[in-house]
Amino acid sequence: MSERDPTPTAVDSEAQITLGLLNAVHDNETLTQRTAASQLGIALGLTNAYLKRCIKKGLIKVQQIPPNRYAYYLTPKGFAEKSRLTAEYLSSSFTFFRRARSQCTALLADSTARGWRRIALYGKSDLAEIAVLCSGEHDVTLVGVVDPANGETGEFFQCPLVGGLSDLDAYDAILLTDLLTPQDSYDRLLASVAADRILTPPMLRVTRTPVAAGVEA
Repeated sequence: MSERDPTPTAVDSEAQITLGLLNAVHDNETLTQRTAASQLGIALGLTNAYLKRCIKKGLIKVQQIPPNRYAYYLTPKGFAEKSRLTAEYLSSSFTFFRRARSQCTALLADSTARGWRRIALYGKSDLAEIAVLCSGEHDVTLVGVVDPANGETGEFFQCPLVGGLSDLDAYDAILLTDLLTPQDSYDRLLASVAADRILTPPMLRVTRTPVAAGVEA
């Protein structure tokens, strides 16, 4: 049986939001929807939708309290679901870390064997964080982390954080660490980087074969 794919999906995000909401209600029964939205980092409307869904499923009960306020409580079913989601999240996180570390280690070892010692990471993510950790075990230098999604600059775990490839110093290869849109990032990199110099962890499921000319993807 294959391991659960740790790459983020809509299902994973839904479970994380539900778990976050259940934890928030458990920690504060006088929680407001606006406060919950702020804690979860999602829109107020989405918080309302998830809260209604949890109430409908019997995970949360609501009681009106004066003046015109509501108190939210976890039901026994809600407590059980919170425990289940917590265990699932911890298991998924461990699986993700183990697979990511193994695959980054293999790619960095291969880079060293080829004489590629100046490596750039493409994508600011948890995978990039693990790659930084793994780099200390190999004879490589991380020249920087590219954040193409937000163009953020500064520092990422003591590595330069830049907005684009042109902002990097010279590099020998690029390790793809974009978890959200890895295929798009790979295709974008092909415009300026040789395919064999783009290192793609198998967990990202990137298709490396280019689409033939005149054939629709």
